[in-house]
Amino acid sequence: MSVLAIEGGRKLEGEIAVQGAKNAVLPILAATIMNGGKNTIYNCPKLRDVDKTIEVLEYLGCKVKRQENTLTVDSSSLKEFTIPEELMRQMRSSIIFLGAIVNTFGRATVSMPGGCEIGNRPIDLHLKALRQLGIEIKEEHGYIECSANVIKGANIHLDFPSVGATENIMLSSCRAKGTTTITNAAREPEIVDLQNFLNDMGAKISGAGGSVIQIDGVQTLHGTEHTIITDRIVAATYLACGAATGGSIVLKRVDPAHMEAMINVLKDMGCRLTSEKDKIILYPCKCLKEIPMLRTMPYPGFPTDTQSPFMTLAAIADGTSIFVETIFENRYKHVEELVRMGADIQVDGRVAVVRGVKKLSSANVSARDLRGGAALVVAGLAADGITRISNVEYIDRGYEDIEKYIGYLNGNIKRINC
Repeated sequence: MSVLAIEGGRKLEGEIAVQGAKNAVLPILAATIMNGGKNTIYNCPKLRDVDKTIEVLEYLGCKVKRQENTLTVDSSSLKEFTIPEELMRQMRSSIIFLGAIVNTFGRATVSMPGGCEIGNRPIDLHLKALRQLGIEIKEEHGYIECSANVIKGANIHLDFPSVGATENIMLSSCRAKGTTTITNAAREPEIVDLQNFLNDMGAKISGAGGSVIQIDGVQTLHGTEHTIITDRIVAATYLACGAATGGSIVLKRVDPAHMEAMINVLKDMGCRLTSEKDKIILYPCKCLKEIPMLRTMPYPGFPTDTQSPFMTLAAIADGTSIFVETIFENRYKHVEELVRMGADIQVDGRVAVVRGVKKLSSANVSARDLRGGAALVVAGLAADGITRISNVEYIDRGYEDIEKYIGYLNGNIKRINC
């Protein structure tokens, strides 16, 4: 168990290079099992979720080596097509292995996934799509069993542009017989990164980043090398940290085009930012303004993953901000902890009304999920006194050494092992 101790009231200043994207690396690591070769993944972040994914890869028979932020996965000795419950329950994204395993073995057995309890993430879209590809599925006793003599291409329309379902279709159909077309596909940059990795392996996929993706089945795949894109959610969190303290920070190795929705909200709040090809500069902001209405939406809309850190900004802004969470119904767990620090927030279902206060006060608080934990880090940096955040393992799921990066920016934050 660890606790983050944060001394607030210090302006963040300096520059950092942002880590690789959690939401990109996990499906890419799952994809490595399909080529039976050696894969080298660069810019792989050191995260708890990555560690758990490595455990799954090793259980399946892969040989995995890490050297700093480079991961090597050799899937030539793959032997298992099942993932036990104790591994699946440790993270929600583990369901992404389903498509990769059934593509490789023609069968797969996995339990229902776990992870942060931020609301329902129904996998019915995943299973409906796999059935359309000719995969037989049985659900019983908390397990999902898949089998297919031949995976056949199909035209698949997603009722909702689910990232996970889009990825599972791409993984399961890249060696299907014929062509698969996904309409109303998720458009996130992480989908594009997965397409690029699969194509580097020998797949034939086009359209990622748009609402229609086409996958032409191929017979074989091979090992490859790939560099993971930068984590836009982490980058937005550090911008929120800088804005909350009135600081000036530079984020390097980022793609501003992936962050337009978040950058526009910061500008609406009175922040001044400039961006270059792979850099974002945040200048000091004397007074944060309210957000009249912030509604989370699938990409390219405002991401649900950034709602929590930006709510902390709204809590110390002038005026009243309104948040509408449209993706997950239980993503306001951080609100109770922010209120403990002096925030004025009222929640009614999926709507949160945030009335800005002049200052937050330090408190002992607890992270309830990954992004809610990040919101508490932003609050601790802006508050008076020393804030202690417990349940840091949630934050470690998506933020690589968060205390180190904030330390580079002149923040006073320490990890205390209990």
